[in-house]
Amino acid sequence: MPTILFAAGPALWPEYQHCLPEALAEAGIKATILLETLHPETVDYIIFAPGGTVTDFTPFTRCKAVLSLWAGVEKYVGNPTLTQPLARMVNPDLTEGMVEYVVGHVLRLHLGMDRYLQDGVWRNHILPPLARERTVAVLGLGELGRASAQALAALRFKVAGWSQSARDLPGVSCFSGPDGLDKALSQAEIAVLLLPLTPDTTNLLDARRLALMPAGAAILNPGRGALIDDAALLAALEAGQISHATLDVFRTEPLPQDHPYWRHPRVTVTPHVAADTRAGSATRVLAENVRRGEAGEPLLYLVDKTRGY
Repeated sequence: MPTILFAAGPALWPEYQHCLPEALAEAGIKATILLETLHPETVDYIIFAPGGTVTDFTPFTRCKAVLSLWAGVEKYVGNPTLTQPLARMVNPDLTEGMVEYVVGHVLRLHLGMDRYLQDGVWRNHILPPLARERTVAVLGLGELGRASAQALAALRFKVAGWSQSARDLPGVSCFSGPDGLDKALSQAEIAVLLLPLTPDTTNLLDARRLALMPAGAAILNPGRGALIDDAALLAALEAGQISHATLDVFRTEPLPQDHPYWRHPRVTVTPHVAADTRAGSATRVLAENVRRGEAGEPLLYLVDKTRGY
């Protein structure tokens, strides 16, 4: 019978205290679930989130895997004590939430919906293009990026997808590598950022790359805050090179009250709500990985620690 340590923090436990045992039972797993332990050498799996109860993984000598509740792992993948296999969270509800956020805000930017304010001005002379006449670039073609790109393509947007390694997606023009990024951005009237944060992607959208985009392009960032050079984005907004930025993630969260993003008329701040881990579907992923670990099968969604995702 495996021992599982729920080390994602006591505040999250009420969301998981019923559905985690249920998911394990559905997977045919009888397990002991602990919220804390004086005997880390007896723990087989750690369910983890940053800010939880474990920062030093060294004592967990029997641990077969650390199972994250987060899709992004950049805050802890570099922890030198984390030598156990690490699996990130991928689940259908998280993906569905991200797709809905991306599609909703892309349509808002595409249709120029913010123009129609209740200020007494009749603006029926502004006709947006059809979706098939608008190019949207999705930067990052992992689980969330692929699903978002295909949803936009289904609405007939011209979708340019970019990833660091080559991909092939139906209905999406795929680019890769540094030259491919420049080509994707040069046609992107709206750019959606869904990349992991690594040394290679930090400040990926800098002044040079923002200048490659068509004048008046828009940015949507539900990925990671540090993908964008904040100073360069603010300058591009002031110059009119970028017409609007909708930002859900930031270098410091919550976003400090004195940050210029709060006051900028062409910035929309959403408070990291694009996609969240929902306990019901997340516990099924956790239970499946415990089942695989006990059966000696490969774990789902293993992180390549050398790449950082």
